[in-house]
Amino acid sequence: MSNVVAEAKREGIKVLAYDRMINNADIDFYISFDNEKVGELQAESIVKQVPKGNYFLMGGSPVDNNARLFRAGQMKVLKPYIDNGSIKIVGDQWVDAWLPENALKIMENALTANGNHIDAVVASNDATAGGAIQALSAQGLAGKVAISGQDADLAAIKRIKAGTQTMTVYKPITELATEAAKIAVELGEGKTPASNSTLNNGLKEVPSRLLKPIPVNKDNIESTVVKDGFHKQSEL
Repeated sequence: MSNVVAEAKREGIKVLAYDRMINNADIDFYISFDNEKVGELQAESIVKQVPKGNYFLMGGSPVDNNARLFRAGQMKVLKPYIDNGSIKIVGDQWVDAWLPENALKIMENALTANGNHIDAVVASNDATAGGAIQALSAQGLAGKVAISGQDADLAAIKRIKAGTQTMTVYKPITELATEAAKIAVELGEGKTPASNSTLNNGLKEVPSRLLKPIPVNKDNIESTVVKDGFHKQSEL
């Protein structure tokens, strides 16, 4: 996208990066959720359930900037436990294109390599969590191994209700889209949108607005994704 941004800037057009940072480009503003916070919420939820044991880290796509931010947040929480020996990282892999089938293969190999002795999986989104849970299920371990997710996919919410997935992170899309539209109008009118952070994209410090992600577990499904109309109770 950096070439596209350069073309727009030559024409004097303002550019807002939506949900994904565009690296090494002269963008005017960035809006997303606080993606480091997403990683923190994932790790906090899993550590709360499994404060010690063998952990497997399942990252997202290695070329996705957000995946790096999720990992940074996860490690903020996990590092003290790793340092004091409570948590042992027995594997760490990134999942090409976030594909469940890739996550399935990775988890199968991880279970084989560790003789099924894995207590928790920090998965960066629901698609990879789904693939991992398929592998765990084949070994009779689904529901016995804590596992995180993100996106509040319908399938993930069903897994949380069933007890095979520990949690997910919900990012209210309507809020993101509405705020993005407001910022776009402000940029178009030559105004400076309010920011609450800055992120370096390799070229510049980009003024940013980071929204708050919401952890979802079996106790708050109704008060989060159902209440917002993101999923209907009947679908669950």
